Amino acid sequence: MSASDEGNAAPAGYAPHPYVGGRTAALRALAAWRMRWPGAPRVIVLTGNPGSGRTRLVTGFLMMCDPGHRKQLPLDDLDPATVPPDLPAPVVPSPAGRTAAQMLWMISDHLGLNADSDDGIFTELAAREEPVTLVVPDVDQAGPVRAAHEPARVVRDVLKPLAATETVQLLAEVPRELAAELAGALPAGQVQIIDLDAPEWADPKGLVLHAETALTPEAGAPDLPYTTDPAARRALAEALAARADGNRLTVRLAVQSLLLQPAGFDPADASQLPGSVGEVLDLHARRLGADPRTLRLMLAPLAFAEGEGLPVQLWGALASAVAGRDMSRDIADGMLLAAPFIQPVEPSRDEDPDGDGDADEAAEVGGAGSGADGRTLLRLTHPGLAEEIRSGLPDVRDAQTKIAMALLEAVPQQDWSRADPYIRDHLAAHTLDAGLLPQLLTDPGLFAHADPVTMRAAIEAVPLEQLGAPARTYLRTAPLLTRSQAPAELRAAFLESAFVEDGLAPYAEALHTLGFSLPWRTLWSVPLVGVRAVTTGSLPPQDGDGATGDAADPAGHPDGRAAGTAQSPAPATADSAGPAAPASVTTAPGRPVAAFLVPEGTPGSRTVPGPDSDAPEGSGRALLVHDLLRPGYVDADPAQVQLPSAQAQEAAPLGLSRGADYLRVWSRADEEVVAALLSDTPFTGADLSPDGVLVVATARGVTARQILAAAPAPAPTVPAQRTGTADSASSDGLEGDHS
Repeated sequence: MSASDEGNAAPAGYAPHPYVGGRTAALRALAAWRMRWPGAPRVIVLTGNPGSGRTRLVTGFLMMCDPGHRKQLPLDDLDPATVPPDLPAPVVPSPAGRTAAQMLWMISDHLGLNADSDDGIFTELAAREEPVTLVVPDVDQAGPVRAAHEPARVVRDVLKPLAATETVQLLAEVPRELAAELAGALPAGQVQIIDLDAPEWADPKGLVLHAETALTPEAGAPDLPYTTDPAARRALAEALAARADGNRLTVRLAVQSLLLQPAGFDPADASQLPGSVGEVLDLHARRLGADPRTLRLMLAPLAFAEGEGLPVQLWGALASAVAGRDMSRDIADGMLLAAPFIQPVEPSRDEDPDGDGDADEAAEVGGAGSGADGRTLLRLTHPGLAEEIRSGLPDVRDAQTKIAMALLEAVPQQDWSRADPYIRDHLAAHTLDAGLLPQLLTDPGLFAHADPVTMRAAIEAVPLEQLGAPARTYLRTAPLLTRSQAPAELRAAFLESAFVEDGLAPYAEALHTLGFSLPWRTLWSVPLVGVRAVTTGSLPPQDGDGATGDAADPAGHPDGRAAGTAQSPAPATADSAGPAAPASVTTAPGRPVAAFLVPEGTPGSRTVPGPDSDAPEGSGRALLVHDLLRPGYVDADPAQVQLPSAQAQEAAPLGLSRGADYLRVWSRADEEVVAALLSDTPFTGADLSPDGVLVVATARGVTARQILAAAPAPAPTVPAQRTGTADSASSDGLEGDHS
């Protein structure tokens, strides 16, 4: 399908689309695609320059595809060839702010697929009897971090496989630099590129109508000679459209500029009509007697803003940082100067102002809801405007460096719990664009407080070899943080254990000094493979000192520590944090230990006798004994391990509940959860000693945690379980978020 020989305007007698205001040729092609007209392509790639009106066209087309919106449109007045048939609405997965993996699993959930992997999703789609119609708008807005270049990943990992699936009918709106890559994956007969800036699809008459409508008093324009007089209004609209060379954003900003400040504008002076977005900025500043560079410096922080927008409280400081001088007076006196190019934004309900990564969870544990602090966010009116401002700066990386440093200086006493939520959640994105992110990734407080979705996306954009050990630990733990939707305190707890597991004890200890009420203190961790069960108990006293001798661990460490573990602090006592055993609890005297059931032949293990006789060689049952309260294996006969008595277990203050990949420790007194643990690999064993030491085995090894929480703790969201490979690799994306 292509533009007809009649031209691009709607035939006489038909009304233009009330929202699009033109684009007849493109709407005809989209309608033919929707009805699967003979000869129509199965895949359409919609592209164009920033400001060409791609998003507006897709929105107007979707209005006619949605049964509810169709009832509100004058369909009988429109060109019938532009109106799609009355069919069920297509699936519209928005990539805005999402990763490729999130988007893919969102499609899977919407369609009710049972796949447990990315490839499985495409396989299930290919096996469907009925075609699936997908419309993917705003690919250029994909990803939680702009500098991570998520749009390219969406095209490569989502759109190209979807386009190659014969049962998928796809319409995707993508930036021009990615359009050819997407279309090139298919035979010519199956795909069509609609470039809204190409002569074949251009719509100069529609652009004139767009400008003329914006200049009418009905659209909010003040009473001026060129807004109230139809002839003058039409002449100005034609002049604006001709000068803008088909770019709708240029016309839109030009109209906003002259209507907000009509003084000094002469519609007969062609030199006052902009030919680009950049000229709109410069002409507007000069007409108001300001330096165009000052206007661009004022808007620069907004051009770099991440997420939904920049808090107004940070605007002045960041503008001053970029400019290298105090811009507070320029901003205070320059609101009329900036007004045509900015807009306020209310934080969305799913944004978490507390930095906890999940608004619902934050509300559940008593945190304020989104927008409860009355923060106002500002953003530029269009991404194309942000591109223009960034490209006009002499050194983009230097500007981002200055912004990142100013954000860091705005953290009160480097206390992340008191930092503005924008700084906590988006500082990593700014430092990524400045090339400084690896230097930032050494602060455990930032790891715990930052939104794990944006933090993970930023870190994954850095080559792995450039990351230090703490960042690698975070990256390994990030899938668990995003999947659990845990608030900051539980994120800190998960990271505390991960640091101990990776031999980074100082980072784990630092998390205990940052004001968190952590539910546990990780005592030790051993990277032992093949553990099938664990239990806690004690060894009888020896030599009158209540302890047995240590043995070298399987890795040969003389101090008994396993490879990759860290020396842990002394366990909690009755004088420190953590529940103490009541007087009624009788604990066997001797040395507290944990025993691991491991495959026979594991270094340092001892074969376990069978129930009726000694186990024959190769029975596969062997035990390792490890100190319960500190790192180090114990050279002892497993038969000497004494389990807690039934009386001690019943009198213990805490109980344990276990699922496939989650554990809950609860208070027997009130049955409230005091600690919740998730794992990205299934648990193979778990036990809780009467004194509150939780020993857990997974495919990675065994870890012991002293439960500290004396009050109920918020439990992370436990998503519906699905089979398949656990998310443990940093490159797997944010697939856990689809839950």
